Amino acid sequence: MRTLRPWAASRQHPRLRFTAATLSRCMQVLQAQPGPQPPPGELSLAFLADDALAALHEKFLDDPAPTDVITFPGDPDAELAGEICVSVDRAAAEATRRRRPFARELTLYLVHGWLHLAGLDDLTPAGRRAMRRGERRLLQAIARVRAWPDFRLR
Repeated sequence: MRTLRPWAASRQHPRLRFTAATLSRCMQVLQAQPGPQPPPGELSLAFLADDALAALHEKFLDDPAPTDVITFPGDPDAELAGEICVSVDRAAAEATRRRRPFARELTLYLVHGWLHLAGLDDLTPAGRRAMRRGERRLLQAIARVRAWPDFRLR
C-alpha cells in the first residue's frame, strides 16, 4: 500500500465550512488511485475568496483576472509537494450556473489542482483532453466510495 502523503488545509474563506474527516477521506482516495501523482512531500490546500486568489494570480502569473485554481510546485528538498489554491467564490458561482452541488464543484477544483501538480497541463487541446479524462476518473473514484468532502457555505 502506498504511504499517505501529509497534507494541510488552510480555510481562509470566511463562509466555508467542512469537516477535516471528510476532506481527509477524499485525499486518501486521490492518493490511492493509479496514474499521475504529485511529487512526494506535504501538500498544502488553500481555500480562498475570489479577490485573494485573483491577487495571487496577478502577483505570480501577472494576470489580474479572477481564476478558479492556481497550483504552486513544491520543493522536494524541503519535502513539500506543492500548494493547491482554490476560489470558493468561483466554485459557488459555477455550481449555481451549472446547477450542480457546491461540494462537487469545489472538489473538482481540488482534483484539477492535484492533476496539475502531478504534471498534467491544459494549455493545448491534447492537454485539455487528458486533464478532463483525469478529472472524470478521479471524481468517479471519489463518488464510487462516497468520499465527497462536506463542503458548504454558511
